[in-house]
Amino acid sequence: MVERLCYPARAVKRLLFVCLLFLCLSFALACAPAPEEPAAEAQAAANQAAATGADDPRVRATPASIAFTEGPTVYQDGSVFFSEMRSERILRYYPEDGRTETFREQSRGSNGLLFDDQWRLIACEATPPQVTRTSLETGEVEVIADRYQGKRLHHPNDVTFDRQGRLYFSDRPGPTSEPDQTGVHAVYRIDPDGTIDQILAEPDIQKPNGLVISPDDQTLYLIEAHPDADHARMIRAYDLAADGTVSNMRVFHDFYPGRSGDGMTIDSEGNLWVAAGLNRVRGTSETLDTKAGVHVFNPQGERIDFYPVWEDTITNAAFGGPELRTLYVTAGKTLFEIETDVVGTRR
Repeated sequence: MVERLCYPARAVKRLLFVCLLFLCLSFALACAPAPEEPAAEAQAAANQAAATGADDPRVRATPASIAFTEGPTVYQDGSVFFSEMRSERILRYYPEDGRTETFREQSRGSNGLLFDDQWRLIACEATPPQVTRTSLETGEVEVIADRYQGKRLHHPNDVTFDRQGRLYFSDRPGPTSEPDQTGVHAVYRIDPDGTIDQILAEPDIQKPNGLVISPDDQTLYLIEAHPDADHARMIRAYDLAADGTVSNMRVFHDFYPGRSGDGMTIDSEGNLWVAAGLNRVRGTSETLDTKAGVHVFNPQGERIDFYPVWEDTITNAAFGGPELRTLYVTAGKTLFEIETDVVGTRR
């Protein structure tokens, strides 16, 4: 599906919606085209669009597809890699011709993805819990983190890097933990020599999600995304020292009682682009106070822009395109593309 929307307030921006090919689990190697929407489903989609402000006559749509998208990252050739959670694949989208192909079947529950400073694909995986690194030139896959102090990880969620090539990732236990697992929500740093350090953990944090480092390597931002009442739904900011440790926590933005951010990226001016909010309640204590879309915050924590996205659930964002001026956003079954007037970063 391709949709276009113009924002009257900022005509220089355009929002292109690129809906992926039908992702059918019964096919081993390729995605099959989605059937046309039944009339009832088409009407329901129209009603949802009208309710959330998407009933613009300039919007053009083709039949929708079924998927749950996460963790976008952009390769040096401009193609967009992202996770499809339901069928456990990593997909690759080519903006120049709208083509989508499967990069990896059986992605081991990949979530957050990132190309590191050497254009190797970093993947946070759940089955088994680990962080891997893939060379696109050779196809070699390395496990670079699966334990801390002899204990297995739980569910690596998201990942970022600094100018020294160090990786930082969040890890989140599920409802139960095995004795041989760490047993804590935590953030870890992987140094270039392979050393793994835990830089944040419970009780100082509750449920870490997306994270990103400022362009000057001075600040680490961390999203807390706890769905339960009276728990953290915020962005925390920390001073990041030259040795990769953090200190001086402060609340950068509090989303409570709405849904917190999920993933985020940062532009060259230090503004955070945060995927957050809901269009519909989802059986948690999260309210609709946080509008669903991309929230843009300047380094002082002031919201300076907002791009509504009316498809639940919005998950993550990454810059790509010429001069890193295109923002790719994953939400529900759709990969969104936003043309911006800023230069992004690959973080």
